[in-house]
Amino acid sequence: MDAFEQLEVWKRSSRLCVNVYKTLGSCPDKGFKDQITRAALSIPSNIAEGHERNSRAEYRRFLKIAKGSCGELRTQLYIGSEVGFIDKQRAGEYITESVHVIKMIQGLINSLAVSDH
Repeated sequence: MDAFEQLEVWKRSSRLCVNVYKTLGSCPDKGFKDQITRAALSIPSNIAEGHERNSRAEYRRFLKIAKGSCGELRTQLYIGSEVGFIDKQRAGEYITESVHVIKMIQGLINSLAVSDH
């Protein structure tokens, strides 16, 4: 298996995380900022951690955690947009990207399950 840095899903989720951090740099609500940046950071981090576990079962488990974090991020983007912490257009772009990332993670989960049989 290649290094996790070569995975397109890791690259895209890392970019999404960086964008979220930059967008919320001046967010007045520190609790919201902390929660959404933790969710965003969790996605590429869990992809990387699972990849490095050297076990398909562990890798799948961490990918599922990453997928859950991506859903959490998407929820927070909707809420952040509605309360005015994130520009609606920008939030929409990040939501669209998070949907793509979730699909990529699910595809990777599926491919790992298939290769076990």
